[in-house]
Formats: sequence, structure tokens, C-alpha cells
Amino acid sequence: MKTLLKLLIYFAFLGNLNSQTVALPETLISVNTNYFKSTNIENACNNVKQLEQALLNFKHSNIEKLYETKNDIYRVSFETSEGKIIAWFNKQGKIIRTYEKYNNVRLPEPIIQAVINNYPNYNIIEDIYVLRYHSEAAKVKEEYKIKIKNQEEIITVKMNAEGNFI
Repeated sequence: MKTLLKLLIYFAFLGNLNSQTVALPETLISVNTNYFKSTNIENACNNVKQLEQALLNFKHSNIEKLYETKNDIYRVSFETSEGKIIAWFNKQGKIIRTYEKYNNVRLPEPIIQAVINNYPNYNIIEDIYVLRYHSEAAKVKEEYKIKIKNQEEIITVKMNAEGNFI
């Protein structure tokens, strides 16, 4: 009986010696997770991803020294040839709201289908994607301004992300 007890204790210690330690990746806690979740960066086209990533990586500590009170809000602009983001931050670095405008983005499938169904003889020649985020709103407001053309006529239509005309 003593031998059996000694063997069990021996195997228990031996099991602990062979266990592996797994290193977990660093976790970044951000005050702007709501913005990241709302804007759905993974499904965006490259120029949208590039600007939104620049916004999320922005170090507000460089600017917060310029503001005197805790309630101050400051505006920062990010711009490329394909689009721009104007973002308002509070002193803690939280994104309060954004206005984003992108030129000639990849249109979602519902929008393309709606244009084809309602304007069968027209081609899309240009589009503008406008996104408005506010930290207190439940979701972002998205709008697409699409310029379409047939042989004689150019029309501009506005649509939401679901393909409904506005």
C-alpha cells in the first residue's frame, strides 16, 4: 500500500515537471474599441483600412498637453488622395465622433445589385462613401453617393449600405 501511494505521488510530481508553458500574445486595451467594432475594418477596402488604422494608432498624448481642462475636445484630420477622416478626441484619447469620406471604394453587393436592377443601362463611373461615427450612437451612419451614366445622361444617386435609395 505504501508503495502504491509513493508511486502515485511520484507520477503527480512527474506530471507537473512535463507541463508546458504557453506564452499568450500581448493584449492591448483601447478606449476606442467601440469605434473599431462599429466601423467593421476587416471588411473595408484598403484605402479605408489604411486611414482607419492610422486613426486607431494615433497617439493623443502629443496633443493633450495643449488642452487645459478635462472636458476639452480636439480635432485631428487624416488625409490621403483616396479619402479623409476628421476625428474629434477627448483629453483621454477616446474618439468622440468622426466624419469619414472615401473616393471610389469597393461597393457592397446590395448596392451594386440595386443599381443594376433600377438602372439597367447605366454604368457606375464614380462613388463616394461617407461614414459618420458618434460614440453615443448605437451604430455608424453610412451613405454612398454614386454617379452613374448611360450614353446621354449622368445621374447621382444616394444609397445606404443595405442598397436602399435615400
